[in-house]
Amino acid sequence: MTERVVVGGALCHRGRLLAARRSAPPELAGRWELPGGKAEPGESPEQALVRELREELGVETEALERIPGEWPLKPGYVLHVWTARLLSGEPRPLEDHDELRWLGPDQVGEVDWLDQDRPAVAEAVRRLRAGARG
Repeated sequence: MTERVVVGGALCHRGRLLAARRSAPPELAGRWELPGGKAEPGESPEQALVRELREELGVETEALERIPGEWPLKPGYVLHVWTARLLSGEPRPLEDHDELRWLGPDQVGEVDWLDQDRPAVAEAVRRLRAGARG
C-alpha cells in the first residue's frame, strides 16, 4: 500500500513561525499544527503545499525546502514538512482552524503542538534562530 503524503508548511515571516489551531476533527480540536493538507494525485508536494495554504489561510506562498524526516499520521498517511515563505496576503483561519498565531523562536513552546508536528517545529525554530543570527 502506498502512503499518501500530507504536506505541512513551516510558514516563516519576519522571524516568526505560523501556528494554526485545529477546530476539527474533535480528537485534534484545540491543538496546534503546521498548516497544510493532503497532496492530490499528480501534484508535487510543493504544489500541494502552496494550494493548501491558499485554501486554508487565503495567502500566496512559496515552498522552499523540505525539512528532513517524515512522521506517520493515521494509517496510510505520512507527514512531510516544507519551509515556506509568505508572498502575499494576511493569513486567516478559513478551513479546519479557529485561530492562528505568529510565534517567535522563544514562543513556540506556548502552544500544544500535535505530536507529529513537534520534530519539524523544532527544526523550523532551529532554522529561524540561525537565520536571525545571519
